[in-house]
Amino acid sequence: MCSNVQRLKTRPQFQAVLSGKTLARTAHFALHCAGLDLGSSQVAGVQVPLFAKQCVWLGAMVPKRWAKRAVTRNAIKRQIYNISAQFESSMGTAAHVVRLRAGFDRAEFVSASSDALKAAVRVELLHLFERACTAAVAKA
Repeated sequence: MCSNVQRLKTRPQFQAVLSGKTLARTAHFALHCAGLDLGSSQVAGVQVPLFAKQCVWLGAMVPKRWAKRAVTRNAIKRQIYNISAQFESSMGTAAHVVRLRAGFDRAEFVSASSDALKAAVRVELLHLFERACTAAVAKA
């Protein structure tokens, strides 16, 4: 068992998780989840499992389509990873992807990395993870 969240790094890992179910949605984010038994990928002619450890795996997808500036994309990803650390124990051993599915209004958040934007992202991510945990408890 792992003591911290492992990050998704490869395209096949992200694709495998995105093909799984959606646990929760908010106005701007979606949380996808999939089990760790999704198969393997081929690296240098050798089959390698997609998820080597039985841990909580997490990836963040913040497309340029919804966050044009790199500063904004990086700030949102940092918020995703920071908030997910609070919910690690309730996430379960699975792979998760938090995906930005709509842009934040640039008229309201003029600065690429303002405190107001970070606070809005943080609040929405807290709601997203709380919904996912509530859904997991209700399902169990």
